[in-house]
Amino acid sequence: MLAIVAYALGVMYTPGPVNLLGLNVGINGQAKQSAGFCLGVGMAMLVYLLVLGWAGAAWISGNALILVSALGCSYIVYLAVKIARANADLDEPDHAPRLLNFRDGLVMQLLNPKAIVATLPIATLQFPAAGIQGVSLVVWALGLSAMAAGAPGSYVVIGSLVGERIKSTRVVKGFNWLMAGLLVAVAISIGVEHVWVPLAG
Repeated sequence: MLAIVAYALGVMYTPGPVNLLGLNVGINGQAKQSAGFCLGVGMAMLVYLLVLGWAGAAWISGNALILVSALGCSYIVYLAVKIARANADLDEPDHAPRLLNFRDGLVMQLLNPKAIVATLPIATLQFPAAGIQGVSLVVWALGLSAMAAGAPGSYVVIGSLVGERIKSTRVVKGFNWLMAGLLVAVAISIGVEHVWVPLAG
């Protein structure tokens, strides 16, 4: 069972679109407003763990994953544009883009192919191998979902610590552009791996 936790930590806490957004919001000084976003991410993981744990992987066909990936790429690019266009005036408390609410966390993680790829081995291989089913499956899914919510939360904290030392509007604006560029790069990477290659193959 320790293997399940270790795998989940390794997958959930590595840099990805959700965690990059958490880092950006922390640097922009909106840590307090990010709780809903983190809860949305956790809720999306709970949905995947329960559905895949009970129904198995049968409902995720190759075509469904391609569609989810394409929608996810589009949503990531949409959020990247919002970050790049955000006001970076440090004298205004609302200088960061308002995109980290519960709905955004839920939608982004549900459309994040990394979330599906991360939960498939846990729900369809590791849970059955450890005899986790029924009520224990719900308990494990709740625990792992809390860990998932903590992933962007940890990046928010790191971003906040860095953001406190940044006093220049130009630096914050440059960082917003950097984060937007990284998100677009992530979207392209996901698009190539989960959309282009399956369609071309």
